[in-house]
Amino acid sequence: MAVSVNTVYTTVLYILNKEQRGYVTPSEFNSIADLVQKEIFNSYFPNGNQQNRKNQNNSENDTEFFNMFEDIEYKLSPFKKDITLTYDSANNTFYNATSSSIYKIGEVLVTYTGQPKYESIAQLVDKRDFEKITRSKLTAPTEQYPLFITTNATPTSLPNQLALKISPWTSSTSGSVVASCLLNPTSPNWNFTVGSVGQYIYSASSSVDFQLDISEQTNLIINILKYFGIVINDPTIIQVAEQESQAVQINEKS
Repeated sequence: MAVSVNTVYTTVLYILNKEQRGYVTPSEFNSIADLVQKEIFNSYFPNGNQQNRKNQNNSENDTEFFNMFEDIEYKLSPFKKDITLTYDSANNTFYNATSSSIYKIGEVLVTYTGQPKYESIAQLVDKRDFEKITRSKLTAPTEQYPLFITTNATPTSLPNQLALKISPWTSSTSGSVVASCLLNPTSPNWNFTVGSVGQYIYSASSSVDFQLDISEQTNLIINILKYFGIVINDPTIIQVAEQESQAVQINEKS
């Protein structure tokens, strides 16, 4: 379950008002909200590595609902997607032609539809090793054991986008390449219409919620407030503020 951008915004406004810190416009909020969501998203990777090291030392709790490594993996699930890459014959590379913004590429599944048919996981190597291996008759990659490198060689209409070069693959090869990807978070957006007296009225249909798991709601609010100069030491304050701000909204609509 994602975090409601309206709940976060109204809670932040409520606390700012209680602290007499002034008013935050929707555009100011949206900019900070996007920044904080990215900060929390990026924190999962060093945290995940740390938890993985604990698992290797057999010091991490592995019960069903108390495994921190699995908890972080679960929080990343909204950002996971398999993307079929598009072939660019001019550069002999594969690139992302979808609207999804890729943060990181994981496994790359290469399907060769000739006879025999192969579905193979390509191995990532650096450019130096790629050149050495592909030029050698003894170690040259095969359809069963393909290699790939990352490159910026993409169509001119998509400059500086990440692309993959796969070996073996030529313009006459038939098949497909599917990359398991982590996507960048979609920017949250609290959108509105303007009321009769110039007030901002929340527009749910044109707004974009946070993509983070609902468990991050308090972290989002606390970290957004920090950018506006308010430090919350007791997270229960957030829960009270959420309840009171929701009560205000209900009262305004009644």
